[in-house]
Amino acid sequence: MWDNLHLLAFSPPGWGSVLLRGLMFTVIVAAGAYFLGLLIGFFAAVGKIYGGPVLKWSLEAYTTLIRAVPELVLILLLFYAGQDALNAFMSMIGLERIDINPIAAGILVLGFVQGAYSTEVIRAAMLSVPKGQVEAAYAFGMSRLKMLRRIMLPSMIPFAIPGLANLWLIVTKDTALLAVVGSAELATVTRAAAGSTRNYLLFYCAAAVLYLSLTLISTYLFRKLESRYRPASRDVKTVDPLAGVRA
Repeated sequence: MWDNLHLLAFSPPGWGSVLLRGLMFTVIVAAGAYFLGLLIGFFAAVGKIYGGPVLKWSLEAYTTLIRAVPELVLILLLFYAGQDALNAFMSMIGLERIDINPIAAGILVLGFVQGAYSTEVIRAAMLSVPKGQVEAAYAFGMSRLKMLRRIMLPSMIPFAIPGLANLWLIVTKDTALLAVVGSAELATVTRAAAGSTRNYLLFYCAAAVLYLSLTLISTYLFRKLESRYRPASRDVKTVDPLAGVRA
């Protein structure tokens, strides 16, 4: 393997630039899907807590179904079935068939899947906020929207960060599943490079290093974010109430 490190160069015959483009594709799709999942998850969590019976049942069915079916099956189903449904609608209104952009398709599919997991993480974080804060907000005459914006959202963030950090790491790995629909993310280009050069160990080790680097950087950033929203946790000192008596 060490004799073939020149294959990782950024100029031909090296595949280094191809791997970095695959990593960039992975980060773009993962970030887009993650934030789409957060958007879906927040509104779905609010609906599951404050919505009516029909809305709660619908959201419960959504989260249960998505979490029960393997991601690979969902990707295949949503990608092909969604594209067929869209083209059927386009034909119905007299427009030409379209092919969905791989980046947009990856973001939409993974974001829809992420939304189910984000819903439960955000809902649990909302339920962890002391009820007294919510009741006090209503006592001051706040509307539900203002209470969510000024009380619930800032208070729930510390409870949600650990779970949301795990979801980010999961979605970066789930991008590899998009290889089945022809996306040019890191796993796909790694397989192409390994197959072309027959240096499977070299390229899969390189891909593992890139994934590990992304994980380490992400973990560091989430820890900084968590420390920002929990600054007092680093400075808490235990005070002995009997210290003065014993002195």
